[in-house]
Amino acid sequence: MTFAAFTKPFADHPLLQERVLSVLQALPCEVQRDFVDDPRFGTAIENYQPGKGWTLFMPTPGPPGQGSRRVVLRPKLELASEPFANYVIAHEFAHAYLRNGGWGKITDAEEAADALAASWGFHKPETLS
Repeated sequence: MTFAAFTKPFADHPLLQERVLSVLQALPCEVQRDFVDDPRFGTAIENYQPGKGWTLFMPTPGPPGQGSRRVVLRPKLELASEPFANYVIAHEFAHAYLRNGGWGKITDAEEAADALAASWGFHKPETLS
């Protein structure tokens, strides 16, 4: 499976690009396929500039329950420790996979994303940095 379209937005941040690819490759095949097969799924780098704000282009939402799915990551993840950065990346991919909803009996979207990311092997580090 190719993830070039999902790693391209991070070309100016090679370590972050490498981390995104590494996490994507570690995800279960059904998750990878869900992302690759959905034209509304994609990734972006946050481009916030003080005093100017930021821009984000997203595909038009589809029918109800089929909204745009975009994982936006901050460039500073390149400077974070590898375990923390990988956790954040996996957590955000979990949100996208769950369409910002629950997972199993977990109804809180944040807890669900943490639990799913952990099930993929990306546990929330005890120290966040």
